[in-house]
Amino acid sequence: MTRRRVVILGSTGSIGTQALDVISAHPSEFEVVALSAGGSDIQALAAQVVAHRPAMVGVARETAMRELQAAVTVLASGTTGDFVTPRYLAGPDAATHIAAHAADVVLNGITGSVGLPPTLAALDAGSVLALANKESLIAGGPLVRAAAAPGQIAPVDSEHSALAQCLLAGQPSEVRRLVLTASGGPFRNSSHEDLVDVTVAQALAHPTWNMGPVVTINSATMVNKGLEVIEAHLLFDMAFDDIDVVIHPQSVVHSMVEFVDGSSMAQVSPPDMRLPIALGLTWPRRLPQVAPACDWTKAATWEFAPLDNRRFPAVALAKRAGQAGGTAPAVFNAANEEAVAAFLSGNIGFTEIVDTVTAVVNEHLGDDSFVQGTGMALADVFSAQDWARDTAQRVLARSV
Repeated sequence: MTRRRVVILGSTGSIGTQALDVISAHPSEFEVVALSAGGSDIQALAAQVVAHRPAMVGVARETAMRELQAAVTVLASGTTGDFVTPRYLAGPDAATHIAAHAADVVLNGITGSVGLPPTLAALDAGSVLALANKESLIAGGPLVRAAAAPGQIAPVDSEHSALAQCLLAGQPSEVRRLVLTASGGPFRNSSHEDLVDVTVAQALAHPTWNMGPVVTINSATMVNKGLEVIEAHLLFDMAFDDIDVVIHPQSVVHSMVEFVDGSSMAQVSPPDMRLPIALGLTWPRRLPQVAPACDWTKAATWEFAPLDNRRFPAVALAKRAGQAGGTAPAVFNAANEEAVAAFLSGNIGFTEIVDTVTAVVNEHLGDDSFVQGTGMALADVFSAQDWARDTAQRVLARSV
């Protein structure tokens, strides 16, 4: 059997490292042909290069290139066999060039809307896009959908992987609604008033998942779930009114599909991102022994509760931006990135994150900066994101 050629973008992040774990556990299935990372953990990237021997390596931080080459040389000197020095790329466009490398699958595990050009590059190259970078789909929705051939995008988010699996149980015309589950984050039992005094440390203490700081804060505010609603709409072509969110603290039911006959299909597994990552790399084929299954010999209780939109208004705001379409989702995401950075720096309070995003989205929808999806180009996305960041900074300055 021919091994699948894999490119991993964001290889030193949570998604990238777990993907390499899956690949290492199934060496007969995969060949890593290229890696890219931001450059914040050069030693980890160097170790990945020596372990997996890709033909090409990219790093976004140009000043890290010499450090990376030196680290690879040192580590490679302690290995057996011939080590072929990879081609190195550096700079903000490195991941985009890496994404265009000849491959069967490109896993985009980059965090943030900077993942959009690599997403488009992977699709243009004809590779299957295993998409963990939801922000690129959200920011460039019409562009990504126009670039993707049927079946070219394999979702890696656990919720969307679950939906894709459940949708195999029926025909598109038989689907009534999609139900995204949310853990509720660390504040699912907090009152609206309690959220005002939340600290950065409290917001970063997610009860279920181990993620990077931006995604963890997005989970705490439920912005992440709002982004996932937009992503579900774009991936599965479902109306926003037919996409719901429910709180499920155990994070064992990853999402559900309700069909017109009244039945619901759920994808169930212990919370472990290696499962959707593995499926993204081989979709729709499953690999053996990726992660432990549920232990059905032990008693368990699963809870479900409706989303409280007063405490967590981000989902309704995301739906509004998604329904507007065009550049509105890109503005929603970019404004949130600015607000999260301000919160992590201690400059604003927790509830001010979504307040800031709301103010920016409201202004955008009544502003000449808004571009409809039918006429949107990549330059419009970049321009809208710049506008959103500038506007968010202006709103934040009033809050300080």
